[in-house]
Amino acid sequence: MASGTKYTLNSPFIKLVGLELRELEDGETCVELELRPELLNIFGVAHGGVSMTMMDVAMGQAAHRADPHAIPGEKGRSVMTVEMKTSFLKPALLGKLTAHGRVIQATHSLAFTEGWVCDTEGARLAHATGTFKYMRKKDA
Repeated sequence: MASGTKYTLNSPFIKLVGLELRELEDGETCVELELRPELLNIFGVAHGGVSMTMMDVAMGQAAHRADPHAIPGEKGRSVMTVEMKTSFLKPALLGKLTAHGRVIQATHSLAFTEGWVCDTEGARLAHATGTFKYMRKKDA
């Protein structure tokens, strides 16, 4: 499903965590992370914030790409998380994690999304829904 195209996210926090964004087909985005020991909690599994960050980024990127009012050639709009609800299904262990995000519905000002985190076998570890607000980018 992945096109293999890798994108860089210009965020110090995202770089610190080590997320890589890949473009997917059918309007989905994909974020990958090699789970490292420093991202584990006291129980030896991924800290919940890791899964939430992955889904937040995947859903946000999907919302950004699905902007119904994007104007070609202009700076466009960015998105800001308004709300996110997360359910943790299974613990995430060391290895590669993948988060997917897709838009359920987009309006002029909001995008309603869903996301999920999977392990290398494709088992779902967490699921989230999120609402994102479209914001005009400030001139550089």
